[in-house]
Amino acid sequence: MILAAAFAIFVVLAVSGTPIGLAMMGSGFAYLFITHQDPGLVVDQVMNSLYDSYLLIAVPLFIFVANMMGGGGVLDRLFALSAATLGRRRGGLAQANVATNLVFSGMSGSAVADAAGPGLVVARMMIASGGYTRGFAAATSAAAATIGPLVPPSIPMIFYALIANTSVAAMFLAGLVPACLMAASLIVAIRLLARRRNFPVMTNAPPMSVGLVLRALPALSLPVLLVTIIYAGVATPTEAAAVAAAYAVVLALVVERTSLASIYRAIVETVRAIATVGMIIVGAFVFNYMVADAGLPQVLAKVLAAWHPAPLLFLLALNVLFLVLASVLDAITMLLVLVPLLVPLAVSLGINPVQFGVVLILNMMIGLALPPHGLLLFVMHSLTEAPIGDIFREVIPLVASLLVVLAATTLIPAISLALPHALGY
Repeated sequence: MILAAAFAIFVVLAVSGTPIGLAMMGSGFAYLFITHQDPGLVVDQVMNSLYDSYLLIAVPLFIFVANMMGGGGVLDRLFALSAATLGRRRGGLAQANVATNLVFSGMSGSAVADAAGPGLVVARMMIASGGYTRGFAAATSAAAATIGPLVPPSIPMIFYALIANTSVAAMFLAGLVPACLMAASLIVAIRLLARRRNFPVMTNAPPMSVGLVLRALPALSLPVLLVTIIYAGVATPTEAAAVAAAYAVVLALVVERTSLASIYRAIVETVRAIATVGMIIVGAFVFNYMVADAGLPQVLAKVLAAWHPAPLLFLLALNVLFLVLASVLDAITMLLVLVPLLVPLAVSLGINPVQFGVVLILNMMIGLALPPHGLLLFVMHSLTEAPIGDIFREVIPLVASLLVVLAATTLIPAISLALPHALGY
């Protein structure tokens, strides 16, 4: 009853518009008050957990990289390369949107950053071309942005690895094939729609050339640099994040000729973002303490033991749960609150924790583009002023193509595990 009352407090606070981190803290401290526990001890445990985590340092560094690489010059170079590759096909501009997001995701690690960065830029181009409805342009950018957190550096994967006590490098590798499949499935869906709806050909697409590749090479090199130094054992993911941040600054100053004022703005934006993320992390730690103290993990373990589900049935049930939750909850919140409960259950059923993490993150990303509450849909509605009903309608076939990838990744472990196993993880 006490735990139920605390959950009710959390729901009331969250629904009333309280920031999710404060809502979790409010319910957690209400539980401590009702159970007559000393909040000081919990605060001490939370702060120790927070400051003992070397891996968490990577998060603000990767957010800074995203802010630095989000400049117009970098996006222009990446889009020109995508347009040269795909633009001369029917619906090529929409396909280039997907390709640009796939490449840029290797710098941001955040679905919202991808939607607000390359997603917004290409959506405006699609609308200006006159061949696409505003709703379809916004829906394409929202769906394409779901790819980002499956490609290193992925902030959700860093959090999952931290919570599940698994390898960040293995998680980064495991997301690459599903990410490419997501991009391929979206491009196939767009091509089918292009034929039926007579989407335009991008007549002004630049021809493919060595110069075009060379201009995009500095930006394309960042994800390659990250993967190389992590898997060669040269640097930990946190050290790699620092290298990426330094690379982004050098690229901005030398190649893009960015002003020092722009770097300062990127730092300010990073501090604001990490303050929000930090509040969620602290709130989740307090919330998790409440859940653990009430014995909920043990209850779930007993229920699972009595149910005896097959591993596949367990994963399918979680797919439904996470798709629904991801449309109303922040991905980091879901990871911090639910993963500590679910990973031990998955491992007990013989599910590889790396595959489990990829399936969960894939669910959460698709949920962000799932009507009627998907966050990315409302982000693009706000940025493009497309009618929200039009975005809902246009995104359905695109989400359907992503659900096919989710089903394949759930049913075929090799999709996520082949690369980590090949490299010894």
